[in-house]
Amino acid sequence: MEPYYYSQMNKQQKRIYYEIKDGLESVSQCFDVSRIEGTQLNDIFYKVRLDCPEIFYASTFQYSYYKDSGLIKIKPVYLFEKNKIREHQMAMTARVKKLVRVVMDKNDWEKEQYIHDFICENVTYDKLKKQYSHEILGPLGQGVGVCEGIAKSVKILCDQLSIPCIVVISENNPEKNIKYRHAWNLIQINGAWYHLDATFDNTLGKAGVRYDYFNLDDRHIFMDHEPVIYEIPSCIEPNRFYYKEKKLSFTKQEDVEKRCRQAIKKGKVLTFHWRGSPFTKDVVEKLICCIVKVAGEKSMHSQIFINWSQAVVCVRYLQEQVEDSVEMEDVAQLDH
Repeated sequence: MEPYYYSQMNKQQKRIYYEIKDGLESVSQCFDVSRIEGTQLNDIFYKVRLDCPEIFYASTFQYSYYKDSGLIKIKPVYLFEKNKIREHQMAMTARVKKLVRVVMDKNDWEKEQYIHDFICENVTYDKLKKQYSHEILGPLGQGVGVCEGIAKSVKILCDQLSIPCIVVISENNPEKNIKYRHAWNLIQINGAWYHLDATFDNTLGKAGVRYDYFNLDDRHIFMDHEPVIYEIPSCIEPNRFYYKEKKLSFTKQEDVEKRCRQAIKKGKVLTFHWRGSPFTKDVVEKLICCIVKVAGEKSMHSQIFINWSQAVVCVRYLQEQVEDSVEMEDVAQLDH
């Protein structure tokens, strides 16, 4: 299968794509590519790095050309000197192979969950946004990353497991106080594409691993994600969403009460999706009353976390003498 962004290019762009890819893979200090307009050149360089997260050591480039020449000279900006790059490559190759070894015999959905859970349990969002946090070296090597590095890490693990995966980039939106571009993944399971945003789920994990952004369709992901800057496949299949798959997507208040009681009995956190009616303020207030009522039956207290845009509610029941609390989560406002 051709790399996704490569497959979207015309003949000239594809030739330049591989000229850049070959130059970066050989860690050349400078190399020539076919002449093309500067904006397109930047675009191709960026897409090579989205398709090939193993090229984690080239952050940007400079270029020059003679007026009448048909070639452009590329001078990559590398994060490390050549010997150090080779050391990191060996370490990353070994790390990726070790991580995927334990799920080689699982189905693709289980492999996807394993990758998602690894990110949520082992990677801390890097608020300082160090350079290597934008690449696989951050999440897989240092345990820290920003959305781009996390999405590239998901992709390289999927690549190793032969699961089709794309790194998706959306634009920023200063009007909504979204200062930076955001990155997540599209993953293909049984022939259908789904959105997976491990960064958003990682950010929500105050009471255990969350799956609010695990296999969403287009309609749901764009409730709180900006439009993408590059064309991507349509995601129209809604039924492999994690909470639907695990029968945690409810339409009746009685079902919520029943699962709350089960959560208390088992001493577990309950996270569920609501799809019984529009997730309005009135519906949310009724669900909160239901959750608090069940806590009162057992002389317990509840901590409730609500992801309004995705209609997901996370409930933790406590025996400690604390006040019942409700927290509205809004990952879309975080600087990813």
